[in-house]
Amino acid sequence: MPSKEPPRRRVPGPARPARPATPRTAASGRPAPRPERARRPASRPPARARTIRLGSPKPRLRLVSLGLTLVMLVFVVRLLQVQAVDASAYAAKAEKHRYQEYTLSADRGEITDRSGVALAASVDAYDITADPKLFTPEESKVADAPEQAAALLAPILGKEPADLAKKLRTPKSRYTLLARKQTPQVWNQIKDLKKVYEQKAKKENGGNGINLLGGILSEPVTKRVYPNGELAAGILGYVNAEGRGAGGVESMLDKDLAGKDGKIRFAQSGGRRVPTAGSQGTPAVPGSDIELTIDRDIQWAAQQAITDQVKKSKADRGYVVVQDTRTGEVLAMANAPGFDPNDLSQANATAMGNAALQDAYEPGSTSKVMSMAAVLEEGVATPGTRVTVPNRLHRGDRLFSDDIDHITWYLTLNGVLARSSNIGTILATGQLGKDQAEVNRVLYSYLRKFGVGSPTGLDFPGETPGILAKPEDWSTSQQYTIPFGQGLSLSAMQATSVYQTIANGGVRIEPTLVRGTKGPDGRFTAAPAPKESRVISEKTAKTLGQMLESVVDDEDGTGNKAAIPGYRVAGKTGTANRVDPELGIYKGYTASFAGFAPADEPRIAVYCAIQNPTKGTYFGGQLCGPIYKKVMEFALKTLHVAPTGSQPAKLPTTFKPTP
Repeated sequence: MPSKEPPRRRVPGPARPARPATPRTAASGRPAPRPERARRPASRPPARARTIRLGSPKPRLRLVSLGLTLVMLVFVVRLLQVQAVDASAYAAKAEKHRYQEYTLSADRGEITDRSGVALAASVDAYDITADPKLFTPEESKVADAPEQAAALLAPILGKEPADLAKKLRTPKSRYTLLARKQTPQVWNQIKDLKKVYEQKAKKENGGNGINLLGGILSEPVTKRVYPNGELAAGILGYVNAEGRGAGGVESMLDKDLAGKDGKIRFAQSGGRRVPTAGSQGTPAVPGSDIELTIDRDIQWAAQQAITDQVKKSKADRGYVVVQDTRTGEVLAMANAPGFDPNDLSQANATAMGNAALQDAYEPGSTSKVMSMAAVLEEGVATPGTRVTVPNRLHRGDRLFSDDIDHITWYLTLNGVLARSSNIGTILATGQLGKDQAEVNRVLYSYLRKFGVGSPTGLDFPGETPGILAKPEDWSTSQQYTIPFGQGLSLSAMQATSVYQTIANGGVRIEPTLVRGTKGPDGRFTAAPAPKESRVISEKTAKTLGQMLESVVDDEDGTGNKAAIPGYRVAGKTGTANRVDPELGIYKGYTASFAGFAPADEPRIAVYCAIQNPTKGTYFGGQLCGPIYKKVMEFALKTLHVAPTGSQPAKLPTTFKPTP
């Protein structure tokens, strides 16, 4: 049987307090209403914290993914365009900007005299430049930086401070040229000055100071220099700002002197050369050296002599030419006034050419030797032929006279040349033909053979061929003035060539200025042999030489001042009416002297002319005779030409008329 649970005992708990009795009313017996308690204000339940519900991230991720996809698509399309569609075009552009090509300037060749002495050479120099932006107030922190920098540079560069400051005040430009072709010494001075201001800048403003000359830079270039200054400047010429020949031999042989520029091509990055990328190009080929026929010492003597006399006579200009009679080589060609090709800013424009080749003028009596050559060669007279010379001679529409009034002269043909008689020359040349027209044609042919009216063959820039009209165009007066050197024009070089022809036995050799060239490989190449042509016979040339001696050594000769002790000298004076090149009328005179020595074994021909002397004498024998003597004497000694020791022929100059 299941056991019964024992009965649970109720354990009494604590006694509850008695509930108070509810009061009741007496009438009804109902409980009386309880008194109302004061109600407490209802307290609000505490506010719950608002919960932010996040949206779903999937739409946003889709949008971002779409945007990235589009961007990548653009990149892919662009990549395809660059590497596939337009690959060659972009490769070409990259090649263009990656590689830089620069010109390598060729060294200009030297010009030397016949002994190798440098007359023109190229040396290292610098163009002084600046970056104007670095001189602005914003960059330099100085309001007047251009003015301050200009004041420092002006004494070094030899420029006006205001001009330099103006160039530095061009802020829109990053480049300005302050001075061209300055010497390394000048650039070193500027560099030293820059260092001083650089150190000063480091000490100021906590090491952040401004270098006032920080924007001054340089570019290496070459500069053409002429070590002897004005010496032979008319022959050498000069170069322009670009380094190209602009006058004289510098221009005439510019192609040979300039050489050939080279090129170099290399990879660059950020404006700097990439050394590991290598380079390619063609090297520059230096110009050839030019060796002239000029002898520097003889050139110096000629230039000193003519310069001094031009100044003393207050003349417009003058020239001296020295030529080797056997080879035609020009040993000297001096002009006065001259110019210094090292500083063209100080040169007079009228003196910057080579007047000895570029001036055409009426030669006067030095031209009579050609008339005498024609008379002798044609056999119409001999040195002893008698010529009666009156004080005046009427021909055509003119009345002719000699340089002085005189009684009737009884001269031989040799005497006509010695006394330089115009009238006697007219009478002698009148025997060249049956009529004046034939005389003109014969004389014209000889003048042409001597080179009058034709270039000398030098091919010199600006050379004049002279002026010689055709005989049928000669005016009435020209028919009689051309025989004694008026009415035709030539240059000093042409006049010298006439006397070289006579001294060389009647054979004209075209004058030469260049002996040869020396290439970059050091090999010397001689210049082509000049052209030769026979003008008169050797016999006529020898006779003419003897007659020209009478001009110098005869007591009646007009060239006594050209005599050189110990040497036999042949020469001829000249005094011509001069055509003023500006007015076009006769005004002033041309004084000249020409000749060669030794007269019996000629080696050297010298010609001198002075234009429009205004102080002292204007006669050629008096003015140019001493110059001829000085230059000829110096040249003979320089070339070690000894006196021959023989005696001159002493041809008669006068005769006694029969009663």
